[in-house]
Amino acid sequence: MSDPAHEGSGSEEMPAVGVEVLPHAADLPPLARMTAGASGYDVRAAVEDAVVLEPGRLLAVPTGLRLEIPAGYEAQVRPRSGLAAQYQVGILNAPGTIDSDYRGEVKVLLFNFGTEAVRLARGERIAQLVFARVERPAIEVRALAPSERGAGGFGHTGSR
Repeated sequence: MSDPAHEGSGSEEMPAVGVEVLPHAADLPPLARMTAGASGYDVRAAVEDAVVLEPGRLLAVPTGLRLEIPAGYEAQVRPRSGLAAQYQVGILNAPGTIDSDYRGEVKVLLFNFGTEAVRLARGERIAQLVFARVERPAIEVRALAPSERGAGGFGHTGSR
């Protein structure tokens, strides 16, 4: 997978991600960024026929893709703003995480937050994948140092 967004960035280049296209997605456009500046790679619905996502319902939508993500990286499954703005459809566990050792088909957990049913056509862009390095710090169980904020949360720093 060649990614022009990393060329000449001055940072360490991410190793290639292996992509296997399953038979039920062979005719769909490939995993791709829509513009040179896009962070996410659009994934499409690899459904046989259009599906309807009813209000308040969850649907695991197949993408027809399997990934081989390099160790030390993950793929984050993120919602598409167009689906959210136009149809109130989002990803229930956003962002979802695809670990480097997962080799099953990528499926997107779409949820209809709206009040109208939404029809999803075969090949429709349903989510985007953003690849990111995973940090793995050592975990120390100990008393914590105090901070200025302390335990304040949920609006502690102001309402807006």
